[in-house]
Amino acid sequence: MITFRKAQASDLPAIVAMLADDPLGAGREDASVPLARGYVDAFNAIDADPNQLLAVAVDGGEVIGTLQISFLAGLSRKGAWRGQIEAVRIASRRRSGGIGRLMIDWAIAQCRARNCSLVQLTTDRSRADAHRFYEELGFTGSHLGYKKTL
Repeated sequence: MITFRKAQASDLPAIVAMLADDPLGAGREDASVPLARGYVDAFNAIDADPNQLLAVAVDGGEVIGTLQISFLAGLSRKGAWRGQIEAVRIASRRRSGGIGRLMIDWAIAQCRARNCSLVQLTTDRSRADAHRFYEELGFTGSHLGYKKTL
């Protein structure tokens, strides 16, 4: 049975391995152990922030999925809170089995529980399968996003 929970420090190697296990992540992540200090520092910052939730999907004690939700306060929409879902990954051998849908449904429930009025996410332009997946779940490609590397 698949369950969802807040990530623990012991989950970090599995999370980083999933981030590295795709064409985009392969060029920007390093899953070698021991993990780079930056991953540990980032985990600690996320874990300490009440408006961040790094979560994992677990099946039989094995971490098989991950995502991060940032709960964002804003003045627009009459002071509405937003749930920003990022870094959604499923272990490669478990993809296409419905786990992603379960994870997103769980994440949306977490956003509702925090009284968010909106759930949003971004995905790389090159991820056509992800675009179809999110549209099937009722998300709309309503905005154009920009990033700048610093």
